[in-house]
Amino acid sequence: MKIAILFLGVTICFGCFNHSKPVDVKISLTDSNSSLKIAGFDKLIIADIGRDTNNEAWESLLPVYKMPADTDMKDYQNVQPGKYIVQDSLVIFTPDTAFKKGQAYFLRYFRHDGGTSAWQLIREKKRPGSVSYKDLVFSY
Repeated sequence: MKIAILFLGVTICFGCFNHSKPVDVKISLTDSNSSLKIAGFDKLIIADIGRDTNNEAWESLLPVYKMPADTDMKDYQNVQPGKYIVQDSLVIFTPDTAFKKGQAYFLRYFRHDGGTSAWQLIREKKRPGSVSYKDLVFSY
């Protein structure tokens, strides 16, 4: 019994240390406000993902949405269709229909940080396997 408790304690302590670098995603409008530049990813990871030319894959990783007037309805919006292009360590999103002046949009970045520690899961009361996200709002 004491060995099992000791093993559990050591496992949790090793899980407390997060050695991976957190991803700090930044967005900005580019190309005369016709495209969204998404930065902050590791160049090798983006290059690896960039080999997949399927737009649906990008829409699931970095979806862009039009902000509704009632922000409580954010989770029920359709994905803004468009094209994703990889340039070095950047991802450029160009919508099928131009961004409208005065309209707010948001990029939903799903945090797939593999470095989430056991202590972080406990502290944030999350279940393993649950994915959190951050909405990055922008407007033209």
